[in-house]
Amino acid sequence: QVQLLESGGGLVQAGGSLRLSCAASGRAFSNYPTVGWFRQAPGKERDFVAAFRSNTDTTYYADSVKGRFTISRDNTKNTVYLQMNNLKPEDTAVYYCAASYSYTLGYTASSAYNYWGRGTQVTVSS
Repeated sequence: QVQLLESGGGLVQAGGSLRLSCAASGRAFSNYPTVGWFRQAPGKERDFVAAFRSNTDTTYYADSVKGRFTISRDNTKNTVYLQMNNLKPEDTAVYYCAASYSYTLGYTASSAYNYWGRGTQVTVSS
């Protein structure tokens, strides 16, 4: 099975940028057709942020981050990235990456993913 490790979180002012990384070990990301990013703010549910499907080379985004965030995947480095620009205070959350064996299940549902990282904290100050 694969182990996922997120990094790149931190404290940033509103309008700033961060790039999150999710490194896979144990098994290559190429074995998982769908990779995604989710986030969870204190007291709230874990929400879908972005996903990438390798069988169609297609990216998907939550409406709240569309145009500001970009998901990408580098199989040579076994890493998935989430570039976050024009950050807002409401983006503050723990961000998790996830990998799924499926390319047919709904990519916005956390239940569709088989493996999760432990998360990295992103805090955006106003």
